[in-house]
Amino acid sequence: MLFSVFMLALRSVQRNLLRSFLTILGIVIGVSAVITMVTLGNGATAAIEEKITSLGTNLLMVSPGQRIGGGGGGGGVPAFSEADAEAVATQIGGVAEVAPQSRASATVVANGRNWATSVSGSTNAWFSVGNWELASGRFFSDDEQRAGAAVCIVGETVRRELFGGSIGNTGLGEQMRIRQFSCQVVGILQPKGQGGMGDQDDAVLLPLHTLQRRVTGQTRVNVLMVAMAEGADAAPLKASLRQLLRERRKLAPGDDDNFNIFDTQQLADTLSSTMGVLTDLLGAVAAVSLLVGGIGIMNIMLVSVTERTREIGLRLAVGAIEREVLLQFLIEAVVLSALGGVVGVLLATVASWGGARLMGVPYQFDPFINGVALLFSAAIGMLFGYFPARRAAQMDPIEALRHE
Repeated sequence: MLFSVFMLALRSVQRNLLRSFLTILGIVIGVSAVITMVTLGNGATAAIEEKITSLGTNLLMVSPGQRIGGGGGGGGVPAFSEADAEAVATQIGGVAEVAPQSRASATVVANGRNWATSVSGSTNAWFSVGNWELASGRFFSDDEQRAGAAVCIVGETVRRELFGGSIGNTGLGEQMRIRQFSCQVVGILQPKGQGGMGDQDDAVLLPLHTLQRRVTGQTRVNVLMVAMAEGADAAPLKASLRQLLRERRKLAPGDDDNFNIFDTQQLADTLSSTMGVLTDLLGAVAAVSLLVGGIGIMNIMLVSVTERTREIGLRLAVGAIEREVLLQFLIEAVVLSALGGVVGVLLATVASWGGARLMGVPYQFDPFINGVALLFSAAIGMLFGYFPARRAAQMDPIEALRHE
């Protein structure tokens, strides 16, 4: 009987294709909007997590001052030193590596071209702490780091602007001038692209002593990049780090910290949580159109019941019971809404893929949200189709047959 009722519902849809399409349009829009919003929101969250991860895994960035950003390292706040980095690496448990880093802005010149960029100085620990790899070339040798040799490693943006060509084919082994001294390019960084702090590939790395002696003329260290060991608990490690730095910077018990500890994992968790809330909110707003589509289905089903009053009276007169009539119209409403759900899923797949390409975020197909949206569309048909179906089932056969 269910199969027969289902076929009757399909024939009813086929008889009025245009009306059926307009009826399910609200469901199509609702389902596609919900899936598209959630999919793009998940893709944006994944993109943010990837950008944060590119800064370094389990990374603490310690900088002078009481906050990060403009004015964070206010005047009179002492910088760090290499001794601070060594103390952190040797005296705190759970620390994998520490990379002291100094930075300066400079114009670099090579191959008849110049480019304004950020020049950093650090040790080889900078590569593992910051998740950096080499596209070509080599790291600094121990002798080069101790002696402050005139060698450098450049990012892809700097390499492209100064030397052109494809990765690894030009620039390696060339001389490049930074302010008043020249250095040899011994390595090319693997590209990372845009990050939360701008173009990550627009950078030049020197040995720390080279930057201090030949660029800044100071022994100060601007940032300590602390990589936590795998499985280390961040909370006690940060507490130990804070206590050690307070002791080394001779801060009294009542003094405020004159340094800031920035946890990249905490930032990633916060941003992911925020994006999750926004995604849920957008999905909820889009779901309102599903209710509008359900009201449309109920209106059309009421019209259909009125148009088919004599048909309903005839069925009841020849022996059909109320439950069978109710089931017929209820299945018809569910078929309509389910068809709208299927079309909405297909449309959402195309829209999500295209939107992800335009936004530059990964496309992440979520079978759960697609399945839930499809089931919810069918449930909408059942909910809003029940009243018209009940009205049809409760008709008086005699009065229905008299209907013109």
